[in-house]
Amino acid sequence: MKEKNHMGFLEKVEELLELGGTKKDIALLVISGAALLCSIFELLPLPFDAAWIAIILCGIPIILEAVIGLITAFDIKADVLVSIALVASVCIGEDFAAGEVAFIMQLGALLEDLTVAKARAGIEKLVHLTPQTARVVSEDGEEIVPAEQVRVGDILRVLPGETIPVDGVILSGQTSVNQAVMTGESLPVDKTAGDEVCSGTVNQFGAFEMKASKVGEDSSIQRMIRLVQSADAGKAKIVGIADRWATWIVVIALSAAALTWLFTGEIIRAVTILVVFCPCALVLATPTAIMAAIGNATKHGFLVREGDALERLASVSKITFDKTGTLTYGTPRVTAVESLLPEYPQKELYALCAAAEQLSEHPLGRAVVRCFQQEYKETLPAAEQFEMLPGRGVSCRVGGKSVLAGNPAMLADAGAELSEQTRSEAARYLGDGCTVIYVAVDGTPAGYLVLSDTVREESARMIAQLKKLGTEPVLLTGDHENAASAIAAQLHIEEVYANCLPEDKLNRIEACQKNGQSVCMIGDGVNDAPALKKANVGIAMGGIGSDIAVDAADIALVDDEVKELPHLVALSKRMMVTIKCNLSFSMGLNFLAIALAITGVLNPVVGALVHNAGSVLVIVNSALLLNWKRTVR
Repeated sequence: MKEKNHMGFLEKVEELLELGGTKKDIALLVISGAALLCSIFELLPLPFDAAWIAIILCGIPIILEAVIGLITAFDIKADVLVSIALVASVCIGEDFAAGEVAFIMQLGALLEDLTVAKARAGIEKLVHLTPQTARVVSEDGEEIVPAEQVRVGDILRVLPGETIPVDGVILSGQTSVNQAVMTGESLPVDKTAGDEVCSGTVNQFGAFEMKASKVGEDSSIQRMIRLVQSADAGKAKIVGIADRWATWIVVIALSAAALTWLFTGEIIRAVTILVVFCPCALVLATPTAIMAAIGNATKHGFLVREGDALERLASVSKITFDKTGTLTYGTPRVTAVESLLPEYPQKELYALCAAAEQLSEHPLGRAVVRCFQQEYKETLPAAEQFEMLPGRGVSCRVGGKSVLAGNPAMLADAGAELSEQTRSEAARYLGDGCTVIYVAVDGTPAGYLVLSDTVREESARMIAQLKKLGTEPVLLTGDHENAASAIAAQLHIEEVYANCLPEDKLNRIEACQKNGQSVCMIGDGVNDAPALKKANVGIAMGGIGSDIAVDAADIALVDDEVKELPHLVALSKRMMVTIKCNLSFSMGLNFLAIALAITGVLNPVVGALVHNAGSVLVIVNSALLLNWKRTVR
């Protein structure tokens, strides 16, 4: 009968081992916990102590890991002391104490595993951005070849909507290129003969021919992939505090147990010391606080993807921000309408420009139409004889009037030369990093519209609160200096770096780290991925951000509410206070229990219950973080 019971138990164990990952661990813990209850209250008439179920399910993996670590690398961790206490408790017949210690340790390990980093696929998604084919132009005509076959000096043709396959210089044609992949700029950049273009960026309008200058592994998109890989490899992981102190804990516990046995001659006192000195509460101190803090962060719209990200965030001294889509909305808006002719007041000029742009595919044109309809909720008149000139603007007829909307060169070619006064007035907006669309009606300059990326309403308050928390904001952006300086001035950010390519952002962060500063990076675009990986903590805008940026980050801001960032930083600091309190309490309780064990006040079972109560108090203290709220001053 006894052998039959053992066989049935072993069969159940085998079934559980076939389960995968966390589900198996939880199932084993539930069975072990139930077995310990049965053992202490003698609920089941088993032929053996039910605590043996917990010893086998939870204790044997601990002992095996400790033995393997000692043999292969002489690695002394917390599980070494636990294993000694387990074996000693079993040897003197204290089965419940052994099972209880094993159960608590495995519970702590499970909580730790639940907060460990998950595998990310950002590099694979970056690879998918790499252009697969290229149009090579030769004397024999045009041929589509794999992008990796392009050689330096080859002449390529890029059509509207295609991704530029390699780095190079435009030889002929005019276009607008979406460079968000490389620079994060919210607006496309007009390009013409002599301008450089980068692989991975998108040709939006006109066809052009280019000469390849950097191909294969030297191209911009491949350099970015390597940056992401190298940055990820260099990010250190935090080791558990119990393992960092494990060697000293083992030495102190074994010394105390040996001396007690030597002077008192009572082995039960020595075993009790080993049991109460087991770092159960110490093991639980960090993961329970981290899990509770992660739960709190989730309520505020943060998805914490790295278990120790909050621990790293607490020590951050600088927070670097991308501009577009992070501090700003990332979409251009009409911020001013300036009329030059009394017969075309602001609203009518605005309507004429919006009507002319309603057939345009250019993001600026679509922004004009969107903003006009949002503000006035009116139907636009039809545009006839519409023509779009890539890199210059649009022309059409609206209500019998000839309308031009574009840059100064386009108006000048049509005989609508801008006056010096108009250029000077527009220069004020250009100096602030805005974009200007000039409008001419029937061959006469009629005014201009000003577009810019607008700052999020909550950005200024968020920056001010971060400063109060002791972190210094830094602006890292791919936009030009005027736009960067204008935004920084509005938000009172003193340290600004403009015209940053992905490697520039990464290098800035690396320079801070070499100076002993811990850096947090907040961004949303593909171009931010290397910096998000390199930073001590990376936070991605999850709503509007690219999948690659989110995959590269440790934390994702799901709803893009940047006003919650100060709460996250304050929460991380509060979490560290909780962890330190947990550690101090657990160590203090252990030393008190040792003193009682040496004097014989505690036996192994009572000692196990005492240090189990310490573990419960640690968990309760950590749980207070779940509903913690920052006090705004």
